[in-house]
Formats: sequence, C-alpha cells, structure tokens
Amino acid sequence: MASSNFVDYVKIYCRSGHGGAGSAHLRHEKMVEKGGPDGGDGGRGGHVIVKGNAQLWTLIHLKFARHVFAEDGEAGGRMRSFGKEGKDNYIEVPLGTVVKDADTEEIICEVTNDGEEYIICKGGRGGLGNTHFKTATYQTPRFAQPGEDGEERTAILELKVLADVGLVGFPNAGKSTLLSVVSAAKPEIADYPFTTLVPNLGIVKYRDDRSFCMADIPGIIEGAAEGKGLGLRFLRHIERNSILLFVVAADAEDVAEEYNVLCHELEKYNPELLDKQRVLAVSKLDLVDEEQRAKIAKNLPKDIPTVMFSSHTQQGLMELKDVLWKQMNG
Repeated sequence: MASSNFVDYVKIYCRSGHGGAGSAHLRHEKMVEKGGPDGGDGGRGGHVIVKGNAQLWTLIHLKFARHVFAEDGEAGGRMRSFGKEGKDNYIEVPLGTVVKDADTEEIICEVTNDGEEYIICKGGRGGLGNTHFKTATYQTPRFAQPGEDGEERTAILELKVLADVGLVGFPNAGKSTLLSVVSAAKPEIADYPFTTLVPNLGIVKYRDDRSFCMADIPGIIEGAAEGKGLGLRFLRHIERNSILLFVVAADAEDVAEEYNVLCHELEKYNPELLDKQRVLAVSKLDLVDEEQRAKIAKNLPKDIPTVMFSSHTQQGLMELKDVLWKQMNG
C-alpha cells in the first residue's frame, strides 16, 4: 500500500569521523645526519551532512538507518605526508525536512532547497605533525598532536510537506476528491473518515501552462491540537504551505461554524498558522439545492475569499483555481 511507504519521522544516531593523528617521524636518510622532523598532519574526520533532494518525498529510505557514521581521517606519515581526509557521509532528505537534536529539541537545520547541505556532525580535525613544533632552540621534536574526536548526536528528522496550497478540513470534506480532479494525484477515496492517512501532493495545471502544488493533508477533528484523532502527527504538515484552503462540505450542519472550529484547532497548535493567507471552499455543491446554496452563501465569512464548487460536476473549479492563483501572486 502507498500509505505504508510514507514515513515522515525518523530518529538516527550520527557520529562524524575522528581526525587522524599527526606523525612524529624523524627523517632518516643515508648520508644525512640528524635529518630532523618530517612528520605530516593527520587527515580531517568525515562530516555527517544532510542534503536536500527534490526527487524524494518521504523518509522511508532512512526508516531502518539507525546509525550513520562518517569515516575517520588517516594518520600523517613521514616525509610530510598528510593523512587522507575521512569520507563524508551524506543523508539525503526530501525538501521540507527539519532536523532536530533529540536531547535538546533544538532545531539544527531546515532543508528547503534541492542540493542544500548542512553539516550536522563535524569531523574531528587532524593532528599536526612534529614539523610544526620545530623551533630554533628545539630542532628535533619527538611528538605530534593526536587527532580530535568526532562529534556524535541523536538527530530527529521530521518531514513537513512543502506545497503552495494545503487542504485543511474535517474527514470526508471532499479534499481528496478535489485533488484527484484538479491534478494527476490518485489519493485513496472512500465515504468514511480518515481515508487519507498520509499527505498527498498533486500538481494543479492552471492557465497558460502555469501550475502550482497542492497538498491534501489528512483530515483533522476537534481536539487535534491535543493529539486526538490523527492529531499532531499531521498538523505539522500544514505549517509549510503558503496558502491554507479550508474545505467544508455543503451538506454540513453549519458551514461557518465548521470553518471556525478548524481555525480554532490550528490556532491552538500554532497561532502563526492563522497569519497565512486563507481561502474557504464549500465542496459537494451538487448535494444541495439552490435555496440551500443561497443560505450557505449568506452566512459565509466576509473577511476571506470564498468559493463554492463541486468536484463531481466540476462546477466552480476554475473559479477556485483563479482565486488561489490570485492569492499566491497577488
């Protein structure tokens, strides 16, 4: 099943490479008396690096990667031969990944661009060879620096889906059907709550070959901010969307009240979410008659753009795209 392939949280123990020791070698050659120090420096230990990859959309490839180690640097040698640097270990992640320290909860980095790199465990520096310690009064130092230890930490990788438009609504509001109609995405659709168990992304084609990305976030319920239902696990995916498209079914008891409840849940989770641009879309327009439509339209909020549509009859879909595009580029 596709849903089992979506992993948005992993915990990994990371350790960078130790630096190689410097060499304390003394030069020994035929016909050369008291050749002096010629020890080379040790190589730097390898870094552990997080790198953004636009081709990835899940952390599943890291699900069983419990340990990530970088290579140690090699020791220095004679004749001022420098030790080889340890090989860096790259952790490729999808865009929208947040890396945190598991012990302190401190955010180490947020990966939002393809090819973007962050060192999360720095390799230890290589030790200096004995040539660095030669002075006018101390001609033959017989010591060198050891290499520095690498760093280690347990990192948490959390994926927050990146999209231009994020769909927000109760289970069964028609979000998955909307995404399947306006894009090539094929989310699972059925007439029961929590059909969508993972975020689905789709590219929505617009006028003149333009397009934008839409994400169907699993439905939330009252109490989601406290962890009820699918709760906090999916609310974080809403944080990264530039526009929030609230979807409420036309056959709901009170469309305006459902919208207010959704706003309240988002505010409890993160008040900054309500600073984002919002659009309210009333779905399943084909299930209500003209009189009910007029009643719904009369009670809709006046402070945000609103659209009424039907995914089945495709009524209002172009108007919805126009409103979203205007919000994104206005």
